[in-house]
Amino acid sequence: MSIPLVALIGRPNVGKSSLFNRFLRKRLAIVDDTPGITRDRNYSLCDWAGRTFYLIDTGGMIPDTKGAISKLVLEQSETAIEQADLIVFIVDCKTGPDSIDDRIAVSLQKSGKPVLLLANKIDRDSEETEKFQFMRLGLGEPIPVSATVGRGIGEALDAIIEKLPPTEEPDTESDVVRIAVVGRPNVGKSMFINRLIGEERSIVSPMPGTTRDAVDTPFKFNGREYVLIDTAGLRRKSRAKEDVEYYTTLRTLRAIENCHVAVVLVDASEGMLVQDLKIIEDAVEARRAIVLAVNKWDLVEKDDKTADIFTSQIRDFAKTMSFIPVIYISALTGQRVTKIISLVDSVFENWQRTIPTAELNRFLQQIVGKQPPASARGKYVKLMYATQTGIRPPTFTVFANYPKLLQKSYLRYIEKQFRSQYNFEGVPLRLKFRTK
Repeated sequence: MSIPLVALIGRPNVGKSSLFNRFLRKRLAIVDDTPGITRDRNYSLCDWAGRTFYLIDTGGMIPDTKGAISKLVLEQSETAIEQADLIVFIVDCKTGPDSIDDRIAVSLQKSGKPVLLLANKIDRDSEETEKFQFMRLGLGEPIPVSATVGRGIGEALDAIIEKLPPTEEPDTESDVVRIAVVGRPNVGKSMFINRLIGEERSIVSPMPGTTRDAVDTPFKFNGREYVLIDTAGLRRKSRAKEDVEYYTTLRTLRAIENCHVAVVLVDASEGMLVQDLKIIEDAVEARRAIVLAVNKWDLVEKDDKTADIFTSQIRDFAKTMSFIPVIYISALTGQRVTKIISLVDSVFENWQRTIPTAELNRFLQQIVGKQPPASARGKYVKLMYATQTGIRPPTFTVFANYPKLLQKSYLRYIEKQFRSQYNFEGVPLRLKFRTK
């Protein structure tokens, strides 16, 4: 279930960030002509040809650098190389190879990691022979690309997919539920785990970021087996400046990818913050079952309406996450900590629920009868039938005569009705609309 990491490496101003944006088909990294503008790694999930991987943009590598900022960039790039499953080494065909490229190539060869060489800034066919000057690096024939005009991007992504490690088949048979405990630094993740399992297995400290790695802790509760994954606190990407924090962030993302249920802890004394929402979005993007636990509830002055008010505030802050159950706990006092397990069990079962096709289609016809899709461009849109095509998360394919004409509001209506009918609380659904 682990998602591969692909690191973009190269000296400053060879076009790493531009290629990063091209590969993702959206503008995430800052692009500037000034060398070294990318100082921290940027990273995002990338999908191509049915494969998903984390793409990491790095600052330019300058071996043996003495400047403080450049040294930090070099260290971060080296960490990316160490953690990556595939290195994409980018060179500049306009300037040609230089001694920095030579030293980076030697470093990559010593790493033992698979390397893909991209020759950037080849904007037209007549320039393609320029790529052969980089054969001296000993990394094979470069793939010609142009981040500026988009030339060779598909071919480069195809080559990346070919070099990725084989896809691991998820274990759908095991009854062991893997739970990732995630959240911002110092929200009480380690204390929560210690309270749940009844012993001091994780280091607890008021210092943010004490837990540097993901730690698996197997335990049993009411006769069922679980594995708790304690992770270091996620920080905003722009703040992950230290090597150890970058490593921590990637391990947390990988923990989400390798869990079944993500328990997202929020600090009740601080309320719901933007970074809390981002962590939830990471779990939704990974399509994991989710429980939102508001910790430190003992610190809040409350009456019988406080929890309802807090829940309403959370729903208003994260309108698209209304399907996630919320529970109020105190890891310090133990209040409702064990009740989280029943919620985990519930969303885990929802995550792998199957709906018989006949039942699903009867319900589809009911909701379409109540509210048929609007016609578009003079065409009558009709939903033919639906079938469940996957679990973990539940995935449904709906066939229609003109699926591309369905309005977004109607797609939300279908999802809302499915959730209401079949209790998909805590689970991100996948709805695919296809032509019959």
